[in-house]
Amino acid sequence: MSGGEVAGILVAVFWAILVSFLAVALARLAQVLKATTKLVADVTEQAVPLLADASTTVRSARTQLDRVDAIASDVQEVTSNASALSSTVASAFGGPLVKVAAFGYGVRRALGRTDESPAKTTRRTVIVGRTVPAARRRKQKG
Repeated sequence: MSGGEVAGILVAVFWAILVSFLAVALARLAQVLKATTKLVADVTEQAVPLLADASTTVRSARTQLDRVDAIASDVQEVTSNASALSSTVASAFGGPLVKVAAFGYGVRRALGRTDESPAKTTRRTVIVGRTVPAARRRKQKG
């Protein structure tokens, strides 16, 4: 064998090994692409119903928010009406009631019946958790 033949055989072996590595790499890349395609198909298959459910949920939430908004505006209207009614009742009856009460107080004073004297209360003393009436207390002191 000559030097040229050995070099040719080495180049041929090198190319055969290189082609083998490239074939293995391409086969693995094909498997990865197949798995990726299957994964994307599965995700799409599951995502479409989820998106439909999410869309339905958003529509339902919007309907509920519209209802809550209507209820809130009705409550606000009722509150303003109650406030107006309260101020109307206060202005219509407040002044005359104060005048009637003042008149009644004046009449009682004029007749001499005043309830301003405080009611006489019996004092009690607590001794070790017991209440002793005033009559017994005087006996104990003396």
